[in-house]
Amino acid sequence: MTSPIRNVCVYCGSSPGADQRFMESARQLGRLLAEGKVGLVYGGGQLGLMGAVARSVIDHGGHVTGIIPEFLHSRERKFEDASELVIVPDMHTRKRMMFERADAFVALPGGIGTLEELVEQLTWVQLDRHDKPVVLADIGGFWRPLLDLLAHMRINGFIRADLEVRYLVSERIEDILPMMQMAAERTLATKTPSISLDPRL
Repeated sequence: MTSPIRNVCVYCGSSPGADQRFMESARQLGRLLAEGKVGLVYGGGQLGLMGAVARSVIDHGGHVTGIIPEFLHSRERKFEDASELVIVPDMHTRKRMMFERADAFVALPGGIGTLEELVEQLTWVQLDRHDKPVVLADIGGFWRPLLDLLAHMRINGFIRADLEVRYLVSERIEDILPMMQMAAERTLATKTPSISLDPRL
């Protein structure tokens, strides 16, 4: 059966972060995506974790789609070696295209931009706007404060059982792809097959 995960959108920082495990994890994720024949969709920069994951995908023979707005050309330095580099007019277009081209999402460590992109996907999942897997790569416990905040919201009645926030958490990079594949396959299995009104089909 053809894998439902063909392209993964990775959200992550344009800085390397304070823990060397962050860069190591970005490179490892890039290698595993390439080896698994899964394309990378990301923000198009060449600095920090963004650059590390993209460079690793390319170095291991994979496919990279970078999507970057015009005003970030100089600030993030676009990754010229991307298989496909799409220049868009603004952040809204960037995020929409990243969503459309991806079958799943991974959040590596990052800053406000990474958090904003991740939370937007979690909101859309919560509102049943899509059912693509969303994975938090909890490297060195980076996402623990956010997970604690989500638990705090549940306790205080702001995340209800009928509007749960659905996400996956992985502390190991090597578990991310299998986790997403299983989640996508479960989703496909539970969907009602379409019924054709044409008796010949």
